[in-house]
Amino acid sequence: MITFENVTKTYPDGTNAVDGLTMVAPTGKLTVLVGPSGCGKTTSLRMINRLIRPTSGTISLDGESTNGMDEALLRRRIGYVIQHAGLFPHRTILDNVAATPRLAGKSAKASRSIALELIERVGLPATFAKRYPWQLSGGQQQRVGVARALASDPAFMLMDEPFSAVDPVVRAQLQDEFLRLQREIGKTIIMVTHDIDEALKLGDQVAVMRTGGKLAQLATPEELLTDPADDFVADFVGRDRGYRSLGFTTAAPGLRIRPEPVVTLGASAEEALAATTDAWLLVLDDGGRPIGWVEPHTLTGPVRTGDLNLSGTVAPTTGTMRQILDAALSAPSRRGVLVDENGQLVGSVTGADVVSSLDENRGSLQTGAIPTARQQSDTQSASPRAAS
Repeated sequence: MITFENVTKTYPDGTNAVDGLTMVAPTGKLTVLVGPSGCGKTTSLRMINRLIRPTSGTISLDGESTNGMDEALLRRRIGYVIQHAGLFPHRTILDNVAATPRLAGKSAKASRSIALELIERVGLPATFAKRYPWQLSGGQQQRVGVARALASDPAFMLMDEPFSAVDPVVRAQLQDEFLRLQREIGKTIIMVTHDIDEALKLGDQVAVMRTGGKLAQLATPEELLTDPADDFVADFVGRDRGYRSLGFTTAAPGLRIRPEPVVTLGASAEEALAATTDAWLLVLDDGGRPIGWVEPHTLTGPVRTGDLNLSGTVAPTTGTMRQILDAALSAPSRRGVLVDENGQLVGSVTGADVVSSLDENRGSLQTGAIPTARQQSDTQSASPRAAS
């Protein structure tokens, strides 16, 4: 647990970077600091490991004040990940990661063993151990930075915009990988980001800060979206809060799932035309997994990969209402494709189905998997292929 008690940072010119910050980052959870430029989020983070000294107030680690701690020993207790990884360019990846357990007193052999395990744990192949930072992409370097921060097995971690220096696709991959890792290790983490969507995706709780270093609201992502404290928080979180809050809601009872006509890749044009009178037809691979949509009336031969429209997404039956609605809105047919845990087709839903279900169950949404098409009494049995 990391605790701030009335912490203030005032610079000699009278500027308040942080003003009376009081909050708790719970043990084993990820707390995200977010806010506009100049709101004091990075200053708050750096006061924890004393890279910046607070003017007043107390910061505690598991109830022990950091005020009297030796700075070197304090920093060894805390993993620190920064924006550009900060790797040693003249050392191999293995030696970069092994540096922190060596500082903690581990033997060279033990440190390298720990490093090798962590390199693989953050999603990098073991063969990367002998490479140098300049031989890795930006996203790969960030993974190494996370591995190095974990190598001394710290109880606490600080992360200062760790994923902001990479492109959006890599950034999403790193976020997903980090969520997986956090589920395994359960560290007490405080992270800074300027991206509210990243904060809502990663944080167990999110601290929204105002310019001048004041805490505007500390809440779970769902609470921020559904019950912002004031206009500042509402504006900062964004105007599509209702849609985004669906990311925290699993399927409502009674969501109608329809059987979806399908053909298999390689089917003839005649088969495709016979399967449906709709403008769009769902195509499956040999394993019953949806791979795209095709317009039957445009076919002149067998259904081939080049004929497919790939704009649609699929949603798992255990997914959120946001995933389900997005699947319906993104499909050229406007029918969202639902799949089971093996990626096989269950059925489809329309946007109207989703909205109707939300309206019918407003205030009483439950957590749970979506019923399959076969389990719903108000729909016909799916075709053998569609329900496989």
